Amino acid sequence: MNRTLLTALLVLFAVSTADAANLVKTYSYFSIGGRSLEQIQAELSKRGPSVKSTGMRHPGATRMAFTSRIGYADAPDSCRIVSAVVTVKTHVILPRWKPNGKVGPDVRLFWNTLAADIKRHEDRHVEIAKDYGKRLESSLKGIGKEANCKIAAAKAREVTAKILSQHDQAQVEFDRVEMVNFESRIIRLMRYRIQQIEAGRLPG
Repeated sequence: MNRTLLTALLVLFAVSTADAANLVKTYSYFSIGGRSLEQIQAELSKRGPSVKSTGMRHPGATRMAFTSRIGYADAPDSCRIVSAVVTVKTHVILPRWKPNGKVGPDVRLFWNTLAADIKRHEDRHVEIAKDYGKRLESSLKGIGKEANCKIAAAKAREVTAKILSQHDQAQVEFDRVEMVNFESRIIRLMRYRIQQIEAGRLPG
């Protein structure tokens, strides 16, 4: 059972097995230039990862794949699932800014704020995927005794399709809310970053 999802918006590797559902997380980066806000936005639109579901390029993206390993106990008159391990593989694609020449502090402030928000956004996609991976694993383990393993396997496929459909809807809803609040969020984050710089908690 394998399902892949590409959502909007090799170097680091981590595996987590706590709370069930294995998580494999990798990052890669694409380079952009630009010495002004307009140029940075144009570079992101030109060089960002292409997302099949929208047909557009985005500032960042997360690719996800769910894989289930299920163990069955086959008896003469019944079959049940005795083990289920779900692995969620995620690959996060983020921008890396390499301006040619000097840039003003306002541009650097904008970039640092935007880059942090893009990473937060994509990492949240990963957390949503991990949560549904745990739900899927728990649901598979909760499948009761069936007449035979063919029926049990069909039930597992049904449960998987349902959970992954819910996962897809949750990811779409997250993107929708983030898009609505994007402008106000970036302005708020820039103001906060300025306060931190003025307080000496962040470099200027």
